[in-house]
Amino acid sequence: MFKRGKLQNLEDCFRGLKDRPEGSVYFCRINGYHEKIREFLQMYYEAARKTGVVIEGKIQNPEETHLQYYEEIMGREFRMDGGFIEESLRRWLPRMNDYQRGQVAASIYDTLDDMRRTGKNDNMLKNAYIKFMCWFYYKFERIVNRLGENAVPKILYEGTISTYELKILDILSKAGSDIILLQQEGDQNYRKLDPSGTLSDVLELPGMTGFPTGFGVKWLRKELEKQWNRERLCGGGPTLSNCTNAWIEGKGFTDSLKSSSERGTDRRFFYNCFIRINGVEDKVTYLNELYQFQLELRNSGRKLLILEKEIPAPSSEEISSVPRKNYGNEDQLIAELSREIHYTASGELEKLMRKAFIDALSEEAGREGVNLNRLMNHGVYLLCWLKRYTSRLFDNWKMPQLGCFIYLGGCRNGKEAMFVKLLSKLPVDVLILKPDRDAACCLADPVLYEINHMQSLVVEHFPKEGQDIRMGTAAYHAERELDEVMYQDSGLYRNQQYDRAVSVSLQTMYEEISILWNQEVKYRPNFAVNGPVVSIPVIFAKVSGVRDGQLTKYWSDIHNLVTADTLVIRQAPHINPTDPNPMKAHVTGFFKNGKLQKSKIKEHAAYPYGFLREEMQDHILEKLQLLIDQKIIRGTFENGTEYTIIAVVLNLEKEIVRLLQRFDFTKKNPKLIYIHTTEQMISLEDSIVTAFLNLAGFDVVFFVPTGYQNVEKHFNREIMEEHQIGEYLYDLQAPFFRAAPSNANTRRSWREIIFKRGS
Repeated sequence: MFKRGKLQNLEDCFRGLKDRPEGSVYFCRINGYHEKIREFLQMYYEAARKTGVVIEGKIQNPEETHLQYYEEIMGREFRMDGGFIEESLRRWLPRMNDYQRGQVAASIYDTLDDMRRTGKNDNMLKNAYIKFMCWFYYKFERIVNRLGENAVPKILYEGTISTYELKILDILSKAGSDIILLQQEGDQNYRKLDPSGTLSDVLELPGMTGFPTGFGVKWLRKELEKQWNRERLCGGGPTLSNCTNAWIEGKGFTDSLKSSSERGTDRRFFYNCFIRINGVEDKVTYLNELYQFQLELRNSGRKLLILEKEIPAPSSEEISSVPRKNYGNEDQLIAELSREIHYTASGELEKLMRKAFIDALSEEAGREGVNLNRLMNHGVYLLCWLKRYTSRLFDNWKMPQLGCFIYLGGCRNGKEAMFVKLLSKLPVDVLILKPDRDAACCLADPVLYEINHMQSLVVEHFPKEGQDIRMGTAAYHAERELDEVMYQDSGLYRNQQYDRAVSVSLQTMYEEISILWNQEVKYRPNFAVNGPVVSIPVIFAKVSGVRDGQLTKYWSDIHNLVTADTLVIRQAPHINPTDPNPMKAHVTGFFKNGKLQKSKIKEHAAYPYGFLREEMQDHILEKLQLLIDQKIIRGTFENGTEYTIIAVVLNLEKEIVRLLQRFDFTKKNPKLIYIHTTEQMISLEDSIVTAFLNLAGFDVVFFVPTGYQNVEKHFNREIMEEHQIGEYLYDLQAPFFRAAPSNANTRRSWREIIFKRGS
């Protein structure tokens, strides 16, 4: 009798008897769901339908007419004897050969003998024997004459099995048949019949779940009918199938470098991998590992396609090259679009592409909320990408060649994920590399094999050439890791850690201005960091009058506020409307439909801030847009004042620009002190600059000993805190203020000492 083997690899169930370990057969129970189980059952159901038996529910007990026919042919005689059973089978099932008859007879005798040892009497054994013989004739006659052949016959049983059903399946298993029990209700009932599990094995895979509602043989049959219909519409399916990931060892790059012969030898399959690697094993060596990996792939002669960060969307020319029409249903749409796949160099590869395309669109069609128009758009994208990359991956393809597709960064949207899954069903290795663990990737597929590393590394480009490789030393990466520990939610911040900021104007008492003035903003009330954005508490105030009329003390208090990062304006207006401004001639082209044309501004020959760090340029333009949107300046969107605002902010004086360039959003912020001692009005341009600097993160204080209105004349609303501190004085001349020498401690920090980076 045949030995029952342990099914280690689902593909082994479809191997010939000669290719199996010790010529074994498989008898397995499936109690849970997995996508690989679904695929396996679809293949197994198809095999059982063609050359085996599919049982749904129960094997019906022999009918009275069946028993009468048996008695007419065989009589009522029964002997517990192997020779008697074999001779009976010769008369009852004449199509069996001697070998098959001997196997079945021995298996029947073994089962009846087990029953006798458990106390069953001769009459019970006879009844069981007749039931088995009737079942052989009326239910299993089509497979008994195939037992022992290289193509192993298959039985698929769905339901809750009974005692005698289990016994006859055990007989058929020992005689040379594969058997799968699909048990949606679980294993409890089976365990009552076979407590030690000696007759069959449980088929288990990591990640198995409960069966979806409605899953079973009927569902498998309907899915296969859909597949047959689509294959009929599209001209038949391929003879090759993909064996994806079943052969890998989980070593990522090493697996992909294996030759075809090392992966598998069954000519019905091509052996590819579908892997996503999250994070990096070693930051120091990762880039060099990537470089050496692609070198080995190229040296082996394999086709290689590397994409970074995105799969570029099809151009309008590519899209227009795909003919489309009005489709009546999903099947018609899929069939018509699939006919646009042509690869004259290989008919088999063309069929594989069509099948992969059909599978991808069919899966998408099954998603909730997908209509025909959206399905068509997805299909057109897939066709465009397939046409674009076919030659790079499959030029002059023949079995068992395998290309390699590498996507650095991860799938950004559903269309990209569909295309990647489509490629995974073709003779090509698909590797998704996500060295930055925080990067998003929407790809999800039960076949996808995940490799996770703990370290994370931002990689902008795949190192294709030697000069592209910039590798950090161990000390460099150690410092980056130390930064992550020290500067994440610790209250400590490294230099220029953040590139986005919003200002929050504080309401203070006058005495608090001198207290807060020279503090780093992170120590001020209402400072916060939310994700990548810093909230900067700033002072925006007007100080009217002179306390107790003490002018010397008044000037001294102002002088104490003057730091190396303070711009002092001593006379109004600071900017006159008639002052030359080279940006005025260009501003009409910089503003459209209420929005700054930021790219156009940066690319313009007259743009004055191109030398600043990129994030500060973005900060300036963002706050300029905000100043316009908030309509702080009177006349905005009424008389063209918005164009004046743009011209003024794009023509800031050099000292302000330098203060912005060295502004670190978590440290001391730059300052503006505006002293207005006369009746001369502050210009519109001065008001624009001060309002902009407030939004940009400056501390701005107006000292107005006269108490006159000044900057607020050009504001639409009250945006400054005003402090009335004393009597009004007139006709004053502001002295010249020089910033006090910096008292900052210039000793090197312990981090700088460790990494030898002097200040």
